[in-house]
Amino acid sequence: MLSEKSRPVIEATLPIIGERISHITPKFYGRLFAAHPELLDGIFSRANQKNGAQQQALAGSIAAFATHLVNNPGTLPEAVLSRIAHKHTSLGIIEEQYPIVYEHLFAAIAEDLGDAVTAEVAEAWTEVYWLMADALIKIEKGLYAKQANDKVWTDWKLVSKTAAGTDSITFRFIPADDTPVTVAKAGQFVSVRVPLLDGLRQCRQYTLSDSVASTTERVITTKFDGGGEVSPFMHGHLKVGDVVELSNPYGDLVIDVTGAPIVLATAGIGCTPSASALATLAAAGSDRQVLVLHAEATEDAWALKEQMRESVGALPNAELKLWLEDISAKNEDTKATEGYMSLAGLDLPKDARLYLCGPLPFMRAVRSQAIDAGIPATNIHYEVFGPDLWLAA
Repeated sequence: MLSEKSRPVIEATLPIIGERISHITPKFYGRLFAAHPELLDGIFSRANQKNGAQQQALAGSIAAFATHLVNNPGTLPEAVLSRIAHKHTSLGIIEEQYPIVYEHLFAAIAEDLGDAVTAEVAEAWTEVYWLMADALIKIEKGLYAKQANDKVWTDWKLVSKTAAGTDSITFRFIPADDTPVTVAKAGQFVSVRVPLLDGLRQCRQYTLSDSVASTTERVITTKFDGGGEVSPFMHGHLKVGDVVELSNPYGDLVIDVTGAPIVLATAGIGCTPSASALATLAAAGSDRQVLVLHAEATEDAWALKEQMRESVGALPNAELKLWLEDISAKNEDTKATEGYMSLAGLDLPKDARLYLCGPLPFMRAVRSQAIDAGIPATNIHYEVFGPDLWLAA
């Protein structure tokens, strides 16, 4: 809980901090990596630093946390904290790193705001930082404790590498040692850490894309990202028989495989959590009501087309609807609607749980349509690949 002493200070300074935070975070990262270059080896993404996504996500999370403390005294933004904590634990963030972040973040704030950072302002924002840090540390310790092992990274051997639609590949791994394996849940992700050609290790989170109820394999499907570093390495250099490091499974977008009806709305490579959930439901012989909505540029681009169709066919109460921007090249027997996904005219159960994954404009549009259709906002869940720029917005 934010103290009564700090609350009016935060309320008064939040507009200027909110306005300047996007300028402060690049200064913070510059200071952090100058003092601790080792953090770029296997923790922070160089690609997300270069394109500004990580700075934007950090700025958004700080502003969202402080705003919540001002507007909702006595509570914490659990959803914001959970999302961050799952990303942190998949990268092995530990309690001892939070004072390092504090040191360089507050030096960046002082550099940017100068004399405006009085002792009173510094004390109040220090309180905000440690409220957020302590809450994350507590959540992260709990997430680590739930795993079947106490390792951040374990070795996994690549046993197959299969083309999956345009520019996508499915990678299937098996354990390379006898470390106990945590059983994942549908919708969760693992971090992949690979050594790049310059010797630096880089990480990326990828959603598990097949049935997750296994301790003998991990399956991910990745789309080539020319602006990134991990997927180009995996697509171009990783060979069957190679060993890479995977984290334990994390992710707060856990798709409930029992209970109320679910609607899975995805676009592009965002189909991976949907495919995982469908495979898990099919393996369990579920009779749950499932509506699968997917959008693609072309049918050939659909990375997990065969797997998803097979799972839907095995589920007695599942239905699939497809939208294609270019319908001219679709297969003759493929049923699809031309254009962008629209919920208009669909019979959406009012008690449905809606899960979204895809580009941010797609998720924003579908979420708005779902709310207009009567699905409560609390029943709508989403997953963002990479830094959470929806939160940042």
